[in-house]
Amino acid sequence: MAIPEAQLQTWSNQGAVAAAKATHESVRYALDHAPQLAGRDFEVFLQGSYRNDTNIRGDSDVDIVVQLNTAWHRDINALTPPERMLYQQTFPNATYEWPQFRADVLTALRSHYGAGAITEGPNAITVAAGGGRLSADVVVALLFRHYVWFHGASDQLWIDGIAFHHQPDNRLVVNYPKPHYENGVDKNGAARTNGWYKPTVRMVKNARTNLIEHGHLGAGIAPSYFVECLLSNVPDEMYGATFRDTYFNVVKWLAEHDVSGFTCQNGRIALFGPTPEQWSTASASALIDRLAWLWNAWS
Repeated sequence: MAIPEAQLQTWSNQGAVAAAKATHESVRYALDHAPQLAGRDFEVFLQGSYRNDTNIRGDSDVDIVVQLNTAWHRDINALTPPERMLYQQTFPNATYEWPQFRADVLTALRSHYGAGAITEGPNAITVAAGGGRLSADVVVALLFRHYVWFHGASDQLWIDGIAFHHQPDNRLVVNYPKPHYENGVDKNGAARTNGWYKPTVRMVKNARTNLIEHGHLGAGIAPSYFVECLLSNVPDEMYGATFRDTYFNVVKWLAEHDVSGFTCQNGRIALFGPTPEQWSTASASALIDRLAWLWNAWS
């Protein structure tokens, strides 16, 4: 017996968002009022499932980016040699960079929430839950500019990303949360999946959770970010009509196609690869296999 429509529709529902909004506002307030950051040009924004409307019941940690805008990493490989020379002549080296910015953000968070509420991780600073807010993973980043062209400070085009240093090895990590969000909105839009994409992401994330809870899938096999990126590569015509149709069509399509060349939803980074920020095809295949099994085994 296939999974009932009512069950799939329940799985498609979005989790609560009020606590995530309160968490974001709390962190932004703490940083906006920090004397260490007075006069600095930075922005605080959500990323991850709460930003992308793909959060499900049980999602807890809120992912927040604190991005400094006056210093940036860049990729200028696509520029012509004259453009590269002009770029280098236009922008001097920054005097306030990521290590000092991260230290100031860390000091500000400790001052506002108390040192006991703050934990440093390799990628993010965790602010413990409390006072009506959820736990927050705060990524301190610089703007990342992937340049398309550069004809001068008033005539340039780049793709927005973020960059930060993984600790303690100081490895540079680049991601594109804003293009990820924009591409998700576009795929969910009326011209493409007519509002079916994001509910389907939530439906599949809940199906994955069901598999984990019943011992049919390893807990670390399919992180939510990778699940969303996987589904972003499925053709638009696989979405729609009913949740049963969508589940069946999406999983069948994935089972029948080579996923190894898929990109992340941001369109910039390969989904599969050797870095810690990428997934493995073996893990994706395990998820797809178990989703198909769940469809056939449901009773």
